[in-house]
Amino acid sequence: MKIKELNEILNFELLTTCPDSEIVTAYTSDLLSDVMGNAPDDSVLITIQAHKNTIAVASLAGINAVILCNNRKAPEDMLPAAEKEEIAVLSTGLNQFDTSIAVGRALELCK
Repeated sequence: MKIKELNEILNFELLTTCPDSEIVTAYTSDLLSDVMGNAPDDSVLITIQAHKNTIAVASLAGINAVILCNNRKAPEDMLPAAEKEEIAVLSTGLNQFDTSIAVGRALELCK
């Protein structure tokens, strides 16, 4: 599923332009070393880690989108870094658990 299609289902706030990248799965974590070692390619990262390093890790891990939960605000330097790496950044007021369920259902990974 393309990022744009996923966000049409979820209706989260899109903070960056939306590259035409594919999302096949999701990974939820706030520990960036865990994300680097375990997040699958072509995934969306569900996190509260709103900073530039999250984008660097996402780029290294092959993550195509980051969803910031709990209404976390992206700092000024995060969004340009995401644009440069062609990683979409979305925001939601949902917590990580509820966001994970919503993404899983949208991607038809769970019922």
